[in-house]
Amino acid sequence: MEQTLKTYLEKCSIAYTEHKHPAVFTVEESMKLKEQLPNILHTKNLFLKDENKKFFLVSMFAHKRLDLKSLAKKLHAKKKLSFASAEQLKEKLNLTPGSVSIFGMIHATEVYLVLDKQVWEAPVVGFHPNINTATLEITHEDLERFYNSLKTKKQIMEL
Repeated sequence: MEQTLKTYLEKCSIAYTEHKHPAVFTVEESMKLKEQLPNILHTKNLFLKDENKKFFLVSMFAHKRLDLKSLAKKLHAKKKLSFASAEQLKEKLNLTPGSVSIFGMIHATEVYLVLDKQVWEAPVVGFHPNINTATLEITHEDLERFYNSLKTKKQIMEL
């Protein structure tokens, strides 16, 4: 875990359990972790942009499908949503592909966080700690503490 994130979580009194594992880049690869971490709601995190270069980080249940057209309407995005580039991901969240996580929001200034209601309501959730060789397990209370600590625009919605 990067030191910046560790310091941020400590400063905000956010408790977590770190589970180290081989690198995973896709939801399919992460299925192997489900057996090791059975009580965690596994998530996927998508870094998107609209045609006006407004950026969104969407965090949702790993096995849910996202309707980009519907989400664009809900967010009042300009035209269609698409995936942002690796360069934009690095610039806006200081992350690399495969390591996208809500914890990247500690680096964000112009990124809108969209958190799926299913993730929000889960008792325990898991996110990469900005690297894909570990998963941080956090309770709903600590997710709420993290969410409330963010200074960027954010919203919880049914996806």
